[in-house]
Amino acid sequence: MKTKDDECFGDDIEEIPDTDFDFEGNLALFDKAAVFEEIDTYERRSGTRSRGVPNERPARYRHDENILESEPIVYRRITVPHIVSKEFCTDSGLVVPSVSYELHKKLLSVAEKHGLTLERRLEMTGVCASQMALTLLGGPNRLNPKNVHQRPTVALLCGPHVKGAQGISCGRHLANHDVQVILFLPNFVKMLESITNELSLFSKTQGQQVSSLRDLPTSPVDLVINCLDCPENAFLRDQPWYKAAVAWANQNRAPVLSIDPPVHEVEQGIDAKWSLALGLPLPLGEHAGRVYLCDIGIPQQVFQEVGINYHSPFGCKFVIPLHSA
Repeated sequence: MKTKDDECFGDDIEEIPDTDFDFEGNLALFDKAAVFEEIDTYERRSGTRSRGVPNERPARYRHDENILESEPIVYRRITVPHIVSKEFCTDSGLVVPSVSYELHKKLLSVAEKHGLTLERRLEMTGVCASQMALTLLGGPNRLNPKNVHQRPTVALLCGPHVKGAQGISCGRHLANHDVQVILFLPNFVKMLESITNELSLFSKTQGQQVSSLRDLPTSPVDLVINCLDCPENAFLRDQPWYKAAVAWANQNRAPVLSIDPPVHEVEQGIDAKWSLALGLPLPLGEHAGRVYLCDIGIPQQVFQEVGINYHSPFGCKFVIPLHSA
């Protein structure tokens, strides 16, 4: 054991040289040019390429650039078969073109032919619109089981058409989430089947239905949802109840959410703060407020069948905001 220790630790300390190692002298013995020339010769013969070639200037990247090669982002992934009068864009920069009312109507008709019935569309629209309304009302900060004494109040103004049925569906979902819903719908001798079905479901909630504007609140509500207008029933705008409903909404001064609003050539009676479009937006003007888009479940091939090249802009969401491009 002593012999092994002597072999490891037995060197005489006097044998260690006093002079420092000559780094510069030894570095001068290294012929760097000859070594790199040898490397280049080997690469040319073998066809390989090594990293760190001295004559190659390294690429410089900004802090927000990706050093990995990737395909370029295509921001225009939706195209329509007619001249686009207005374009929107999403938060991520994707361009969403507007469509004409005729093309939008054809899109819904083809979707219905393939199984996306009116009832399913009403339910999807009601869910998306109610989710947006719940967010506008304060979300979890306002709506939670511990805050039962401050239930928000929503006034729902509906006309006797499919747009109104969409609003009633939204009101049912809001009522199911402890929102105090007051539904205004004028009395008509004959109602659409979709209206009748939605009213039957709404009557099973704690929501209140009124047919007279005198029964609407005189104090400001938290939100007004406007579903009065329909392009195919423009004559309703001349009816006394319609004018009275517009006057009440403007006097109440509550923020207004319009669901699937039409494009008006003249000024709208009720200016919206937000508008929710379905599938693809119409060329809505400034009176529509801030435009949102909801996914109502139309398959991609249905878009293609009506001449629309479509890639979903929704990502992981069902309702997204749009900005004027």
